[in-house]
Amino acid sequence: MGKIYTLANQKGGVGKTTTTINLGAYLAYYGKKVLLVDIDPQANATSSLGVDKFSINGGTYEALQGDDGIAEHILRNPRLKLSILPASPDLAGAEVELVNELGRENRLKQALTTLKDKYDYILVDCPPSLGLLTLNGLVAAKDGILIPVQCEYLPLEGLGQLVSTINRVRKAVAPNLSVRGVVLTMFDSRTNLANDVVDEVKKHFPGQVFKSIIPRSVRLAEAPSYGIPISIYAPDSSGAKAYKKLAQELMKGDGMKVPEL
Repeated sequence: MGKIYTLANQKGGVGKTTTTINLGAYLAYYGKKVLLVDIDPQANATSSLGVDKFSINGGTYEALQGDDGIAEHILRNPRLKLSILPASPDLAGAEVELVNELGRENRLKQALTTLKDKYDYILVDCPPSLGLLTLNGLVAAKDGILIPVQCEYLPLEGLGQLVSTINRVRKAVAPNLSVRGVVLTMFDSRTNLANDVVDEVKKHFPGQVFKSIIPRSVRLAEAPSYGIPISIYAPDSSGAKAYKKLAQELMKGDGMKVPEL
């Protein structure tokens, strides 16, 4: 049975989509069957893999509407050996359309249940908010939440709100919801603040912070404009090496062997 992780943080610009794409790419690099699920109406994960969000025939919007043919909407990139259930602008209306639906918070979980045995990893990329779409992502996180945190003050300040939301979701609808780990992103070793944030996050999440820290990188920022992950765009860059180590760390923590490549 595959692992399902949701990447969530209500603060925008913390490297959530970047982490989803590049972590997924390196898991696939190591031979894992990987599916990315984009539930952000901005569809940045979709665009980052070179998919035109305006031309897709279906994706996460249909999954949330209860479409049984979810597998038909999955797009596979043979070059990357990576698959994605894409998002479209239609997704923006899903929160309003589902607000009065029974079991609305379980829609994504139900959709992914039909796919979990086909993939080693399913990574869900949430929008930068704490609305119904993110709630669906949290409930679907069978194996836990990955929380990207930018190494700056404001993202750290908002972390408490996310933790509070996770606790409420756990009490209300998902008693087994857990934090798999915190990914520190956009780290600049030249600043004292970045090092202070690392120390503070480790205090909040003892034993749950990944050792692999993602540096601030121009190459990581450039890669999405070419529709490819950092593993293809700049495999020798510091950002690529960091995400490669993160993939290794995640797999080892999940009890999987890391092939020597």
